[in-house]
Amino acid sequence: MTRALLPLIIGGGNGHIVLLGSIAGREVYEGGAGYAAAKHAARAVNETLRLELLGKPVRITEVAPGMVETDFSLLRFDGDAERAAKTYEGLTPLTADDIADLVAFAVTRPAHVDIDVIIVKPRDQASATRAFRR
Repeated sequence: MTRALLPLIIGGGNGHIVLLGSIAGREVYEGGAGYAAAKHAARAVNETLRLELLGKPVRITEVAPGMVETDFSLLRFDGDAERAAKTYEGLTPLTADDIADLVAFAVTRPAHVDIDVIIVKPRDQASATRAFRR
């Protein structure tokens, strides 16, 4: 999609590419090889674009969240709602609105400001594999 839209993004004079990544693009964890590999690859594409578009009127931002309560866990666990709910049990995860707010913040900065990466996790999450649960 980025390749197809890139001429329009550059031609607009003030483009912005936002990648919704994950902390899995920076950390690995057991059972997450496929997901982590995909997120590492997406991060590499973003970082390469940043180099290739240097000097062009395009900003590039990656938002890399930790635990966000969406339907992702339900899909990940093949529709097992009970197992998906346990992912967030005992802590307060981020929400889709939290992430949308960060994207809005990044894209509304002045044209000369490029926020490269926003890594965001719930307060109770230290890493992809460590979280405090009540």
